[in-house]
Amino acid sequence: MTGSTLARWLRPLLATAASLAIVFGAAAQNGYPDKPIKFVVPYPPGGGTDVIARIVQGKFQQLLGQPVVIDNRGGGGGSLGTDIAAKSLPDGYTVLFTLSSHTINPAIYPKLPFDTLKDFEPIGTVASLPQILVAHPAFPASTVAELIKVAKERPGFVQFASVGNGSPGHLAGELFNIRTGADIVHVPYRGGGPAIADLLAGHVQLSFMTVLEASGHIKTGKLRALAVTGAKRDPLMPEVPTVAEAGVPGYESG
Repeated sequence: MTGSTLARWLRPLLATAASLAIVFGAAAQNGYPDKPIKFVVPYPPGGGTDVIARIVQGKFQQLLGQPVVIDNRGGGGGSLGTDIAAKSLPDGYTVLFTLSSHTINPAIYPKLPFDTLKDFEPIGTVASLPQILVAHPAFPASTVAELIKVAKERPGFVQFASVGNGSPGHLAGELFNIRTGADIVHVPYRGGGPAIADLLAGHVQLSFMTVLEASGHIKTGKLRALAVTGAKRDPLMPEVPTVAEAGVPGYESG
């Protein structure tokens, strides 16, 4: 990722960090914060959520004048780290830094050891990132149409990685199956880092991941971009069509 490209990602994230710091700053009159703040990231290092947390981490440290510690606790589609955050002291010094699977997990894991609504107080949305469908270069499909053909000819053969059950990438893949009638098989991982590692090694063929995670690997030829999942093309990769443009009308996932 080039410096100018990274700057385009950073600007909205840092602006959000500043606005969230104002929310925290409202408690400054009572001496908060007067010790380090912990970001519990319920995924391993290297994935999109972890990358964004680390971008925001530095700005928070500047604005709040206290260290911000990243605590990666992957597993269970984010539920293991979330449980750790839920059981922490409700003093404002432990912050869950997670993604939309937080609201989906109750439908997938009916016996979660925490209450998603009662045990957490939302602070704010940090980022909304487009996803991109990528393939290992050895995979015999360069377009969405070719992918659908391979998946229909060999049901259950094509596998796609995600950061876990209920994650945006998981839902994007299942929506792809519904819209196309294909049969690509979901392989959940404990986070983006392990998922990307196995995709780069060719252990799985596909993944729906954020453009932030994928762009560097696409530029170096380690991954092949097939389509973006949003309603519009991504300005960082204008040459990559949307899934809808590539032949799946009505498809949109973010």
